[in-house]
Amino acid sequence: MIYNILLIVYFVGTTVGLWFVFKKAGVAPWKSVVPLWNVVEWIRLCNKDWKWYVGIVIPGINIFVFLLLVVETARCCRRRNFWEMMAGVLLPCFYLPFLGMTKGKRVEGKREETAPVRKLSKEEQEEKRKAAEAREKQERADAIARGERWVVNFHDPRTDPPAKVGELRDWTEAIVFALIAAVLIRGFVFELFSIPSSSMEKSLLVGDHLLVSKMAYGPRVIMTPLALPLMHNTIPGTQMQSYLDCPQLPYYRYPGYTKVKRYDAVVFNFPAGDTILGNFADGKYTYYEAVQQFGREAVLSGNAYHPQLGPLGKVKVRPIDKRENYIKRCMGLPGEDLQIIDKMVHINGRPVDLPADVQFDYDVVVASGFNPELVLTECGVSQSDIDNSFRGYDAAGNMMLQLPLSSELLAKVKTKTVVLSAEPSAMPVDSTGMLFPNAEGYYWSVDNYGPIHIPAAGERLELTLENLPIYRRVITAYEGNTLEVKNGEIYINGEPTNSYTVKLDYYWMMGDNRHHSQDSRFWGFVPESHIVGKAKRVLWSVGEGGNRLGRIFRNANAH
Repeated sequence: MIYNILLIVYFVGTTVGLWFVFKKAGVAPWKSVVPLWNVVEWIRLCNKDWKWYVGIVIPGINIFVFLLLVVETARCCRRRNFWEMMAGVLLPCFYLPFLGMTKGKRVEGKREETAPVRKLSKEEQEEKRKAAEAREKQERADAIARGERWVVNFHDPRTDPPAKVGELRDWTEAIVFALIAAVLIRGFVFELFSIPSSSMEKSLLVGDHLLVSKMAYGPRVIMTPLALPLMHNTIPGTQMQSYLDCPQLPYYRYPGYTKVKRYDAVVFNFPAGDTILGNFADGKYTYYEAVQQFGREAVLSGNAYHPQLGPLGKVKVRPIDKRENYIKRCMGLPGEDLQIIDKMVHINGRPVDLPADVQFDYDVVVASGFNPELVLTECGVSQSDIDNSFRGYDAAGNMMLQLPLSSELLAKVKTKTVVLSAEPSAMPVDSTGMLFPNAEGYYWSVDNYGPIHIPAAGERLELTLENLPIYRRVITAYEGNTLEVKNGEIYINGEPTNSYTVKLDYYWMMGDNRHHSQDSRFWGFVPESHIVGKAKRVLWSVGEGGNRLGRIFRNANAH
């Protein structure tokens, strides 16, 4: 509720401010409350050209234009104090009313909308500026002599020369205002992300740079306000934290123009990234995996050592919006029952279509005497997949590979006469508890998983000791309750119960590279509070052979 009130105050305050600014400048104030017309009049008032009209209708750019109009309005009132203009950029809902309600006489020579204005030379501008300063100085002295409060008048930027400001000041203002606008755009409109891993291949490739819309599902309020601008969770090139842990604002999301749908490519904060290992902040080896393997006390001590990965480092806790960003495809929606049977996702008992470029592992045998790289690269298999695919030789000396292949690539590979076979790889049942819910009794595999119910906001879950591992993190980590089991009974917030009413919507996310993706099968549900935005377009892409021109402006949600 508080965030909606603040939003109303922001827009109402800005509109009220424009009303008084227009009135002060001799423009009919009612124009300030007419959408679009108010912006047109504001741009004309500040004497800006056609480029500003174009910029105000472009998402993201319009934020820059709006903030610059606030600055230009302050300059029209001859207010050049840096900190005052900073306040105007940060809080225009208060600053514009202040400008507009500062009473004073209009400058002589009321501006005429159609009057032609000759462009002044630099010498004439300097002379006019000095004359204006001398006039203001005299007017100020006269006002003080009369015992009146001195106020700054509204100046016409077309007839009054600009105030003289140093180059360093100009650069400082430009950089600061650009940073403020960039933070607002990045937080509420869109952001650029790059694909670092192969978990979404062949739909989205390593090296794809994506435009991700924050407006699609609704912009999320910044929960960690004290942070270095344009940085995620660490200062680039260091391991230093780029934000302060306090204060933390509660989760809230403004309405978007769509909801998360099945097959959407969604960017979200890594749910299991709330607690991280110092040396594995990217989530490739999670704190929860380490606890299963080494025990909680050993991991919390900071001295745990993995025989293959090395020291794990100290344990850290991250707020929601500073956890690592992941991208996966949404396969399960709130309130649905999901099950994977022989690689096929079933929703509420019915199979759903596979994404077009989804790929699975296949055991490929290439005849001895042939170079598999030449054969497979001709089919479109990536060099990195080939490099990681070697599994040895069979009794006849034929090379055995395990390759992730889409249906299109599989068809091409099978056409090669030197490829003796290409059969689906068998995925073993998880007996180590590495798959969600990471508990005994859930002996599933990545190809045969579930059934599992995805919680929805307002839904009442019936709890048992058997299904409690599935919903434990929902109740505790994501919705902030305490949970205990005493003498076979479930206690939530100290009260015995056999049910729980869910507060948030949850989603089931899976990578298109199904056998090489850490996704919901490993760490469970993605709460709505962790959703960052919807991937819209591949802006550019760089791969092993350089720029992939054919992927520019590709739809990131094609399926």
